[in-house]
Amino acid sequence: MKDIVVIGSGKIGSMIARLLVDTGDYHVTVVDRRAQQLAEIENGPAHSTANLDITDDAALTAQLSGKFAVLSAAPFQLTVAIATAAARAGTHYLDLTEDVESTREVKRIAKTTKTAFIPQCGLAPGFISIVASDLSRRFDTLDSVRLRVGALPQFPSNALNYNLTWSTDGVINEYIQPCEAIVNGEVIEVPALEEREEFSLDGVTYEAFNTSGGLGTLCETLKGKVDTLNYRTIRYPGHAAIMKALLHDLGLRHRRDLLKDILEHALPTTVQDVVIVFVTVSGRRDGRLVQETYANKIYSAKIGGRIRSAIQITTASSICAALDLLNGGKISVQGFIRQEDIGLDAFLENRFGAPYRQGDAAKRQNACLDDRLGIA
Repeated sequence: MKDIVVIGSGKIGSMIARLLVDTGDYHVTVVDRRAQQLAEIENGPAHSTANLDITDDAALTAQLSGKFAVLSAAPFQLTVAIATAAARAGTHYLDLTEDVESTREVKRIAKTTKTAFIPQCGLAPGFISIVASDLSRRFDTLDSVRLRVGALPQFPSNALNYNLTWSTDGVINEYIQPCEAIVNGEVIEVPALEEREEFSLDGVTYEAFNTSGGLGTLCETLKGKVDTLNYRTIRYPGHAAIMKALLHDLGLRHRRDLLKDILEHALPTTVQDVVIVFVTVSGRRDGRLVQETYANKIYSAKIGGRIRSAIQITTASSICAALDLLNGGKISVQGFIRQEDIGLDAFLENRFGAPYRQGDAAKRQNACLDDRLGIA
């Protein structure tokens, strides 16, 4: 049984811990500074908690020493501190950050370690990069790679057509920070909330627009190999216009704490959500221009006797799959590991990849996810 530390006891952190513990292969310690939230975590023979200030480097390093891996489900502002402590402790490191600057620092730290550093192990970046890389390998030459992802309420009921299904800080950050892209073969930065487009999937109309961080390391990986690479977040029509008014016209991009407070008091949370993954790659194969598209929808489901949101399931499953592949020797155990270094088949065949499997078989597998992971 491998000892794992999960940092962050929120919706995602607690879900990660639950999935890992119920396999019987991992002992998990959930670390958080919020004692009240830790009290809601179920303890057991393979499940414990530690009340710890993450910014206390010495205490965090001591907590990580001797552990197989640390999985960060903490706010992106703490990413570098956790990665630094993992390096000092000699512990494998995985995170869910979408923040570009933090990931660059993690890559720098990874150069000094003898363990694996695997950032961006969530949905986007994360699984989306694995899909895009797999599709791209099927072409002789690439023309365009377009990634679209959204976590949306199944039943929108407000002007924003949105419910809080994920980190409020993370949403605000991706709506503000510049977005990487490849345009005409050159890596550039484009503004968030711009280049809005509309498309339909299964008879439903969506909008998509630039947001930060979703490409992970794909710009670096595909530079010089593709003319167009971009990532856009999927929402219901009308969302982008209101967010632009709030962030730019009302200047709330400069008052993030106020915007966070407004959103968290005005928008209800929901577990009735749907995650949409939509990747389109075009290029040349045998001299012909060809396009391939991956489209998938993942819905909320009952796990461990409770309904879990789709964004909880997909995000937690992704980082658990990366850990499981690392533990099983399916990916490198040293250095900086990109998401696109993980094979799609290996990911989907992993026990934690079940929620992403498509078709009727996927529905059956999701229905019995509790059984296969040993969750009662």
